[in-house]
Amino acid sequence: SRIKVEGKAGNLGEKVTVSRDKSKINITAEAPFSKRYLKYLSKKYLKMQQLRDFLRVVAPNKTSYELRYFNINEDNEEE
Repeated sequence: SRIKVEGKAGNLGEKVTVSRDKSKINITAEAPFSKRYLKYLSKKYLKMQQLRDFLRVVAPNKTSYELRYFNINEDNEEE
């Protein structure tokens, strides 16, 4: 993983755990871990996978992020 802990990439150790439950990825951090940094990593991953144009990162509450599809309206009346 490319997550930096204490300034070093791949240094998760026991302070940060990454687990997966079907379609959810859970990151639990005992060390100070910025939610904004997690959003940055998510957007970077989507860009590398060429999914950034279709998905967006949304915060439904204070402790989590979700990936949602962009709402593309089919109304092309203004053209």
